[in-house]
Amino acid sequence: MGYSERLLPPLSWWLITLLGAVVLWPVVGIAVGFWWGLAVAVAVFAVIGGMLLAGSIMITVDADGLRVGRAWIEHRYLAGCQALDADRTRSRRGPTADARAYLVLRPYLREAVEIELADPADPVPYWLVSSRHPERLADALRAVAPRPGARG
Repeated sequence: MGYSERLLPPLSWWLITLLGAVVLWPVVGIAVGFWWGLAVAVAVFAVIGGMLLAGSIMITVDADGLRVGRAWIEHRYLAGCQALDADRTRSRRGPTADARAYLVLRPYLREAVEIELADPADPVPYWLVSSRHPERLADALRAVAPRPGARG
């Protein structure tokens, strides 16, 4: 019934960060010394790496509800969901988007899941959430969604 996914930046982003730090090392090292150059390169890699980690998001579907980062919603407020391919995701985050929608999008992921809400007190019509496995996330949400006519 459950689903869990952490949206971490891809390996290529980490390699670019490492490459930048390695290039920075001799540049600073020539100006102020070998060890200072190394210290600056390590510090820059640590800061940018921390920023990459801080931008990661955890998506969880369990018995309590759907959690995307710090946002949480009970299953009874989920009206439906659909996995979107890259073209439909691009359309839903751009030309056909609703300005009230809750978006959790990552530039390194091209696909997403659109989650429709049924909370009369909430002006947000849907959540659009990036995922590496949109079909699996949508299936997990469908498995826990309230059935029509069920009381919640």
